[in-house]
Amino acid sequence: MRAPVLLAALLAAGPAAAHDYPTVARADYVLGCMAANGNTRLALERCACSIDAIAEQLSYDRYEAADTVLRMQAGNLGERAAEFRDPPQVRAMVEALRRAQAEATLRCFP
Repeated sequence: MRAPVLLAALLAAGPAAAHDYPTVARADYVLGCMAANGNTRLALERCACSIDAIAEQLSYDRYEAADTVLRMQAGNLGERAAEFRDPPQVRAMVEALRRAQAEATLRCFP
């Protein structure tokens, strides 16, 4: 009797959990995306669509971890950045984010 209730609760929580990004993270993404795409109203709409599409595919924790790895790799840390580039689980995280970004681009930037 408890299992069906738990299963129903998990299923009901699924879509909401996909959009658990903090407002500041969404705003940061949109501002950066807009800067790269012309700071127009159309860029605002497309960039907001893009972060929504990414949020549908990756939990915020996974997004944040992959984004952190990408920032560390771009930081020119030399040998210290190796731990953010070499392990297979790190590469898989980054690949998942890049796939989500590619799908978001296809959906939101026609």
